[in-house]
Amino acid sequence: MNYRPIAVFDSGLGGLTVLRALRGRLPREDFFYFADTRFLPYGDRPEVFLKERGVLIADALAQRGAKALVIACNTATAAAAEAIRDVVVLPVVAIEPAVKPAAALTRGGSIAVLATTRTVASPRFQRLVENHAGDVRVHAQACPGLAEAIEQHGPESVQVAALLDRFVTPLGALGIDVLALGCTHYPWVSAAIAARLPAGVSVLDTGDAVARQLERLLAAANRLGGGQGHLKVATSGAPGTVSATVDRLWGQHLHVEHWEP
Repeated sequence: MNYRPIAVFDSGLGGLTVLRALRGRLPREDFFYFADTRFLPYGDRPEVFLKERGVLIADALAQRGAKALVIACNTATAAAAEAIRDVVVLPVVAIEPAVKPAAALTRGGSIAVLATTRTVASPRFQRLVENHAGDVRVHAQACPGLAEAIEQHGPESVQVAALLDRFVTPLGALGIDVLALGCTHYPWVSAAIAARLPAGVSVLDTGDAVARQLERLLAAANRLGGGQGHLKVATSGAPGTVSATVDRLWGQHLHVEHWEP
């Protein structure tokens, strides 16, 4: 079992930020990254579709031979994580907005969360806020179109800048001192986000926390180690188009294959 790869999936390529953190902490593990770009964006799709699609992907990745699964998508986590854990017999790590650490870090009692429309509206997100930020003012900002703009136009594009001006800049007037990134695409623009906020506002990502949790689960299941640091990338969309975006975001060429769960 140890030699099998760890599967990581996202609606697109935002999960590459999580993958980078995973490989940094577990450099000898093999990884299979799946971008479900045929159905991008997840953020505006019905919850029932996301749950069914998430379960289908998770089951297919288990059948493919994964020894663990990382749901590197806040929207997929919100809609499908519980259903996925019910159907796959694998260690599963699901990413979610860093509400808990943000609530613990704030000194002024006011935080913000940037996320997709679907994540902000999900019952899972509401429970997260109720359970871990009951005494904190939480400003949940949905950012429709931002993840897609990062992929399609690049983190430094004028399209992304315009969306950040629209969604992030007004948060500076709300008195927040911590902002949690609730979508795996957003770390690609974390510096641009910080630049639009008052000095001293902390911007939190969850990639390192996910990597630590995965390491703990693998160790507990006696599945840690056994790989050679290999990485495969696949998409349900057009490999050529996805490959160009992967190369731009990752900073080096990665071969992308087509795979349909």
